[in-house]
Amino acid sequence: MATDEQPEGVVRVRADNPSPLTLDGTNTYVVGTWVVDPGPADPVHLDAVRRAAGDGIEGVVLTHSHADHSEGADELGAPVTLPGEGQEVGPFQAIATTGHSADSVCLLMDRVCFTGDTVLGEGSVFIAPGEGSLSSYLDSLRRLRALDLDVLCPGHGPYVADPAAKLDDYISHRLDRERRLLEALESGITSRDELLDAAWPEVPEHLRGAAALTLAAHLEKLVEEGRMPG
Repeated sequence: MATDEQPEGVVRVRADNPSPLTLDGTNTYVVGTWVVDPGPADPVHLDAVRRAAGDGIEGVVLTHSHADHSEGADELGAPVTLPGEGQEVGPFQAIATTGHSADSVCLLMDRVCFTGDTVLGEGSVFIAPGEGSLSSYLDSLRRLRALDLDVLCPGHGPYVADPAAKLDDYISHRLDRERRLLEALESGITSRDELLDAAWPEVPEHLRGAAALTLAAHLEKLVEEGRMPG
């Protein structure tokens, strides 16, 4: 369930960089003197972040290195960390959640989880083969699902007030895409456009390119697992 009710101690500052993939823009979070994902190097946005951090900025923590999350990091005059598995930075503990990118982490603060692009407030996550991995992504979703969380603070979109339901939906969504894709392949369909029509029929034209890359990631997963129809 999406919500705009902010968790206690968390302030969201949304960058003005909307797009089909960034939704309403990148969410930067201020937690005390710490900044999560400072977003683009937009002076107006970074000034808003500084104002939200009224007691100053002690450190900047990234969920991954994509520019729409990290570009403004060096402008805030504080140490910048992209932590690894189990690393503690300020009030956060990092959990590796590769899949969207090889360096993606989620940041845990008690039962609050800052998810970057591993989970969005709305819609599904873009996975590109090569940089991303669908197999790793599903493993990361299942790892998050095993945690007892109160709220997700995503990199784009609203807060998620029912993390378990959201993660169940994300996992089932990916597996349903895979089922449709396998059925299409088994029927003899091989062209990219026909596979997209079969497994991503509702995707609007402006997102078809992103869907094609995610299709490639699904095919890569099936090849890795030896499940491609002969």
